[in-house]
Amino acid sequence: MHQTNPKVDAVLAKVTKWQREFEKLRTIALDCKLSEELKWGQPCFTHQNRNIVLIHGFKEYCAYLFFKGALMKDPNGILIQQTENVQAARQIRFTNVREIASMNAVLKTYILNAIEVEESGLKVSLKKTIDFDVPEEFRRKLDEIPALKTAFDELTPGRQKAYLLHFSSPKQSKTKESRIEKCLPQILKGVGLND
Repeated sequence: MHQTNPKVDAVLAKVTKWQREFEKLRTIALDCKLSEELKWGQPCFTHQNRNIVLIHGFKEYCAYLFFKGALMKDPNGILIQQTENVQAARQIRFTNVREIASMNAVLKTYILNAIEVEESGLKVSLKKTIDFDVPEEFRRKLDEIPALKTAFDELTPGRQKAYLLHFSSPKQSKTKESRIEKCLPQILKGVGLND
């Protein structure tokens, strides 16, 4: 087994839900000779300083998150796209430690495939900002306020996408307009939605 990271030890010692599951997932990843780091407050496993898989927990399940899962082979049909907006990452979800233990060999195969994908240099072709729908309510604001259009165009592509997804998600036009109004000052300051 590869060496554990004291920062991950400290985080796992505090976990109240999924602790046994996290430990089992950790062991499997380390058995695949991955390096262990703490990223985004979660155990993250890397190969040659490149992210391969992350362990994270939710209310109903815990999961392996493969950073380039969209490029991986999925012979068992177990890779899950978390939401329609997630482009590259894919999860394998678990609800108990027995389930993880029974999938030990399969999980190692998926990790090894993720390493191969990373070593191959393949990249997920991500949608560009222009590929995302611009809600009509926001398009009108951009036309009405030239400074808003300039400020929005100067945001990084990731910040632009975050705003577009945030504005597009409500079904009602009134809710979209409300979200847009609340975010106008941030956009005009060059600040992202989650900054």
